[in-house]
Amino acid sequence: MENIPFFTDDTIVFGILMLCLGFVFYTSSINKGFWKTFYKFIPALLVCYMLPAIFNSLGIIGTEWKEPGTDGVLIEKSSKVYYIASRYLLPASLILMTLSIDLKSIFNLGPKALIMFLTGTLGVIIGGPLAILLISLVSPETLGGAGFDAVWRGLSTLAGSWIGGGANQAAMLEIYQYNPEKYGGMVLVDIVVANIWMAILLMGIGKSDKIDRWLKADTSAIESLKQKVSNYAESITRNPSLTDYTVMLSIAFTTVGFAHWGAEGISNALSNNFEIFNDKTSSLSSFTSKFFWMITIATAIGILLSYTKVKQYEGAGASKIGSVFIYILVATIGMKMDLGKIFENPGLIAIGLVWMAIHVLLLIIVAKIIKAPYFFLAVGSKANIGGAASAPVVAAAFHPSLATVGVLLAVFGYVVGTYGAILCAILMQIASGS
Repeated sequence: MENIPFFTDDTIVFGILMLCLGFVFYTSSINKGFWKTFYKFIPALLVCYMLPAIFNSLGIIGTEWKEPGTDGVLIEKSSKVYYIASRYLLPASLILMTLSIDLKSIFNLGPKALIMFLTGTLGVIIGGPLAILLISLVSPETLGGAGFDAVWRGLSTLAGSWIGGGANQAAMLEIYQYNPEKYGGMVLVDIVVANIWMAILLMGIGKSDKIDRWLKADTSAIESLKQKVSNYAESITRNPSLTDYTVMLSIAFTTVGFAHWGAEGISNALSNNFEIFNDKTSSLSSFTSKFFWMITIATAIGILLSYTKVKQYEGAGASKIGSVFIYILVATIGMKMDLGKIFENPGLIAIGLVWMAIHVLLLIIVAKIIKAPYFFLAVGSKANIGGAASAPVVAAAFHPSLATVGVLLAVFGYVVGTYGAILCAILMQIASGS
């Protein structure tokens, strides 16, 4: 038996995650004593993320493990809670939070969001080779390996994940043919480093006003959008009925079903009719990702519905239900992090941390120069590092109406992901002297 968590039943695991969320929301609503002081320094969203990570690290719950089958052979097992949250609840939340969107106001946010996203992409591209050069000075053995075992080949998959997402990561594995037996180590670096940065970003959201003052950022366009959405919601606010809740959930999950159906149809049509999309070494292969199309379709439908009378369901709390789904997703993302694994492969983790630090440093420098708000820095980074699964989470943490900004940038990440990762891989090969 290998690292079998105490609870393997997803029903129980989901109950534990909901217990974590309930605990955080209840204690954060207490406006006196210890809890008031605690949440003054530690954002509630970060606690929603870290509690499941602690439970995972203690072996109480888990995402992947091995257990013996009837013939004694170890069988790979995994929790489906994150899958359900990311495939069902995430698109449903995007629909519900997009109903009240003002697309014109989003475009009025200006070019800084795109500049910060591209800065994040550049940070990943140059961060990889710079991290290799820096770590080689301290621990050259960490960067060993020849042929398909070469560490730079494995790191190329990390570049694909950190610029685009899972589909781009798979494309890079196919292009550079890194040894599959060692690939798990790169996945570990991806999860550990990306989740550490996620925790830091969430902590920063609670101090975004101070960060914006330090950046001398102009947040007027963001505040205007938030105020506009809030004013609209207040103007149509009503006491929601059972019919309202049922209709909102019907709209959300009917659209989710349609998005899944459409995503499968588009993905199959591309792979069955165009050979170029089946070529894993092609940058176009990422367009066969069903997750990509599912998020794209769900967001597009949500935007279309915002131009209809359905928009008025924001007054019945559509974005609040969407926010509940987002918090559940946050808990399942946190559940994927095992704090103990940070020390399993210190050399590779060190490369990942230096790489991420370069990405972050470049974002801070550019944000300071162009006076971009922390919101653009955070979402621009997560649209690269986390993609469509976590960029909306970070954006919605600022305000539900801003979730669409995260989605739009993350979708763009899928498009440029493989191209950027290939450039990064070439530079890492040069830096490794291979």
